[in-house]
Amino acid sequence: MPQHPFTNVELMLVHHAGRERTWDRGETLLPEGSLPDEVILVETGLVKVARQAPNGYTSVLAVRGPGDLLGELSCLDGRPRSATAVAMRPVTGVSVPAGRFLRLLEEHGALALAVLRSVAARLRDSDRLRADQGAYGSGIRVARVLLDMALAHGVPVADRPGALAVVVNQHELAGAAGTSRESVVRTLRVLQQDELVLVARGRLLVTDPERLARWGAG
Repeated sequence: MPQHPFTNVELMLVHHAGRERTWDRGETLLPEGSLPDEVILVETGLVKVARQAPNGYTSVLAVRGPGDLLGELSCLDGRPRSATAVAMRPVTGVSVPAGRFLRLLEEHGALALAVLRSVAARLRDSDRLRADQGAYGSGIRVARVLLDMALAHGVPVADRPGALAVVVNQHELAGAAGTSRESVVRTLRVLQQDELVLVARGRLLVTDPERLARWGAG
């Protein structure tokens, strides 16, 4: 499981600096192109960060969950938001005004360093995903993206030791892997035959993350 960059103390600093909010499934937390006037700390639920191309194709850039920040990059450089954040299921969090967030970073060096580490990790992930686009076929990309989501945000399943449930649909998985929904359907069919994935409405169950990692190694 990936190590989270923020300690509980740092998360509480952000929590107490803002106001609590809730968002329903499908509701936009931060729209693309909006001004960088706030940073959101996700406390429960999942959020997809997506960008829509002029031709209508939607790319899912990332999935964020509890303990993750949204909008911090725009807050740091003062530029409009480059993507839209949408609740994948009901979300609770804290909205911190941009000016107050920047003061927190100035006053608490450990928090500023944790934000820097978080940004660096996201840049590395972005670089790896771009490299995967050219290095692997669509099936391998789908498997690798699904595994990343499961390890970062999957929920353990009581009656299946080691299995992780991921709240993501086929359209979202296609956008995250940079492929078509048809390719996702074909890949999931193969993964089901290999007993690596079970498909349910609105979620996917990764039955054996270690085997899926080997499958996705190409």
